[in-house]
Amino acid sequence: MSERVGKIYRIAGPLVVATDIPNPMMYEVVYVGKEGLIGEVIAVRGEKIYIQVYEETTGLTVGEKVEATGRPLSAELGPGLIGSIYDGLQRPEKDIARLLNDIFIRRGVKLPSLDRSRKWYFVKERSVNVGDKVYPGDIIGYVNETPLVKHYIMIPPNVKGELKWIADDGDYAVEDTIAVVSSGQQEFNVKLYHIWPIRIPRPYVEKLNPVEPLVTGIRVIDHVFPIAKGGKAAVPGGFGTGKTVLLQELTKWSHADIAIYVGCGERGNEMSDALTSFLKLMDVRRGRPMMERSVFIANTSNMPVAARETSVFLGITIAEYFRDMGYDVIIVADSTSRWAEAMREISGRMEEMPGEEGFPAYLASRLSEFYERAGKVKALGKPERFGSVTIFGAVSPPGGDFSEPVVRNTVRYVQSFYALDYGLATRRHFPAINWLTSYSMYVDFVKEYWDKVTDGKWSKYRLTMLRILQREAELSDIVRLVGPEALPEEDKLVLEIARIIREGFLQQSALDPVDAYSPPEKGIVMMEAIMEFYKKALEAVSKGVSVSKIREFKSRYMLYQLKFYSIDDLKKLIPQFLETLNQEFGSLVKH
Repeated sequence: MSERVGKIYRIAGPLVVATDIPNPMMYEVVYVGKEGLIGEVIAVRGEKIYIQVYEETTGLTVGEKVEATGRPLSAELGPGLIGSIYDGLQRPEKDIARLLNDIFIRRGVKLPSLDRSRKWYFVKERSVNVGDKVYPGDIIGYVNETPLVKHYIMIPPNVKGELKWIADDGDYAVEDTIAVVSSGQQEFNVKLYHIWPIRIPRPYVEKLNPVEPLVTGIRVIDHVFPIAKGGKAAVPGGFGTGKTVLLQELTKWSHADIAIYVGCGERGNEMSDALTSFLKLMDVRRGRPMMERSVFIANTSNMPVAARETSVFLGITIAEYFRDMGYDVIIVADSTSRWAEAMREISGRMEEMPGEEGFPAYLASRLSEFYERAGKVKALGKPERFGSVTIFGAVSPPGGDFSEPVVRNTVRYVQSFYALDYGLATRRHFPAINWLTSYSMYVDFVKEYWDKVTDGKWSKYRLTMLRILQREAELSDIVRLVGPEALPEEDKLVLEIARIIREGFLQQSALDPVDAYSPPEKGIVMMEAIMEFYKKALEAVSKGVSVSKIREFKSRYMLYQLKFYSIDDLKKLIPQFLETLNQEFGSLVKH
């Protein structure tokens, strides 16, 4: 086959227009200029081929060659992903730093995504034998990638046939053939890794309803606006409302098997902070370093804007790969707004008809391509297994305006919405999730699970707390006009309990070693203590006791301190709290 080479016709920042490439294909990878900058065909208009270049284009000149590869932009999937730090093109940043002895990635640099020299100990699946028929997704062995992740080696999704040969247990590099599959006259060499196009969702047998909650360790999410494994959520908020910290906390503490953090146009210092903290952190459930179950895709704001799109799709492709092994995966993208801004810039340079606020008309469809790849599925192949991908996407609306196009189009494709409120952030209430504008459509899906493990308490307590917070919001206008003392005692009690819920339960410190992660059983104990206090206080107020007296109780102050105790210490403290509560309300009602 002859070389498919064209030449540069025009350069417009990250957009390069080429001509003379025979039979150009949409989304195929091309190498641009003398340095072979990586680009992708995003439009073909007559003889002109529009290329989105994922590296800095300064210095390119008209007439330089453009070489088409005939393949789509793809990810290498195999052992070595866990603990890695990639850029948006899956270039290994740690290896590049060692090679170049530089803190920046020079353009044109190409290194394999997976280390070709490292050996992995492959263990053959005992139920698989030569002569067996194998199908896409069948597990033929595994590699212990880290103490937390058993990396299953699967038949690639596009391969099936008769197993002609399989390697014995031993050390192999990712390029080594570990099995041979025959299909008719063709033979396919199965290696420890395979390649998959990042824009094409990986296949599965069936998508299932998400019925099991993804525990995040954040009380306002777990107990008020829960998300299910396989769910999709948006986290919009203006500058300073705590998006990055919240997303980092979700990645650190969520009960997922694999965590993928995608910095999509993030500032370098924020990515550096996330990496530094992850290198020090231990997985609280398994007592192992957090990096042993994490993958980082570090696309920073000083990198070419076009690569923001590849970082998002690379992240979701890696997530689907581990999902197919039967793992529950969480992927965090911070932030999709910067991806949308990159789309706007490329669209403008292509002279396309702009949509609302200059964003391209296809903004909604691109966002849907990303979010619709979340879900809980039955994976291909044997043995039977189920996995999930849960997506949290940050949105950074200018000025915190939730009516802008990226937020509105994101809301169409997510079922959980965690609205970060600037007013809460200025009052140092974190996480600044506004309980009046946030919502979760997974409540009915996970209700049965939560009620089963809490004897029905979770639903009851959650509804009561939300009613109290809603009533507080209704009373706030009256309080501003006439002051709280003009309210009847029942309404004063609502304000008091709402404050306890806000400050003693919903507010959570990411910097406190105990409060940063709140296990689900701790949240239930705290909810029960607050509801018990509310029940006693309601009874006392109905008998003529003033709320001002109740405010002086020691048991009230104890409620604010519960979050700073570990679950083991809390279990010891609760009997003391209940004893104090009963004594104080008992003596008050007598008098």
